[in-house]
Amino acid sequence: MPLNKLREFLDTYNIRYLIFSHSLAYTAQGIAALTHISGKELAKTVIVKIDGDLAMAVVPASRHVDLRLLKQATGARTVELASEQEFKDKFPDCEAGAMPPFGNLYGMAVYADESLTSIKEITFNAGTHRDLLRMDWADLVRLVEPKIVQITKSRVAETAA
Repeated sequence: MPLNKLREFLDTYNIRYLIFSHSLAYTAQGIAALTHISGKELAKTVIVKIDGDLAMAVVPASRHVDLRLLKQATGARTVELASEQEFKDKFPDCEAGAMPPFGNLYGMAVYADESLTSIKEITFNAGTHRDLLRMDWADLVRLVEPKIVQITKSRVAETAA
């Protein structure tokens, strides 16, 4: 079961969380609409390659990872989206595209967009395309220790561009 590993980890640290199920949905925006969760509070995990190493980029569902900004933030030579073929074996307990933003459980660095720091609670896929997990943002930061950087453009910047 995909949730077991994450639940055990959170329970070990006495973290309060809520898991809820929804109808099958594959995109973050689709899940946000289906569950009536703001695209700012629903996070998606995007797998990237930074100088050839797999990493997680965590951004609000309403935004896209800006690879140029991620490259600047990491000082990397190359940053690109990873293909499903390149990362599917790293997450044997998750459905493809439904990985939770816990890189520490999968041996990868996590980069979280700084826009997420303005929310109290974060919601994300919990390993399946039917389950979401909601927890305090502060608890996620404490447990995962993501590098918080600007990796998306703000809505104002997107409109002006």
